[in-house]
Amino acid sequence: MRIVGLDLGRRRIGVALSDVSGTLATPWRTIDGRGGLAEVASRLVATLGELAESEDGVAGIVVGLPSHLDGRPHEGAIWVREVAEAVRGATGLPVALYDERLSSVEAEQRLAVGERDWRKRKARLDAAAAAVFLQDYLDARPRDAADRGQA
Repeated sequence: MRIVGLDLGRRRIGVALSDVSGTLATPWRTIDGRGGLAEVASRLVATLGELAESEDGVAGIVVGLPSHLDGRPHEGAIWVREVAEAVRGATGLPVALYDERLSSVEAEQRLAVGERDWRKRKARLDAAAAAVFLQDYLDARPRDAADRGQA
């Protein structure tokens, strides 16, 4: 089963997926992040439902938690926690919050290697950032838990 990474933004939400073994994260797509809590959570639940019904399923969700470079919580962290809790309640899937500091910077640098046009990079940035912190999360997990398919 796969693990889904979510980079929650007020305009766009980046979605990344792990492979079935929980070893490799890849950017998947970006969905609309505009609207209130209920609207955004509903959109995410629908997307996660599609993934859960697929052959590979979904074992868990990792949501990027914004914080300042010095570790202080970012102003957007409250909203991220609220959305994460709404998604957990609606799906019943385990949801982990994971530090997303500098994930967008790293994603931008990686995308810039293959695409010089910043407009084209911007369209893929949020999903790439989700893949960056999802990969960090996957790498930090104990291998025995990953081998059993646990989030």
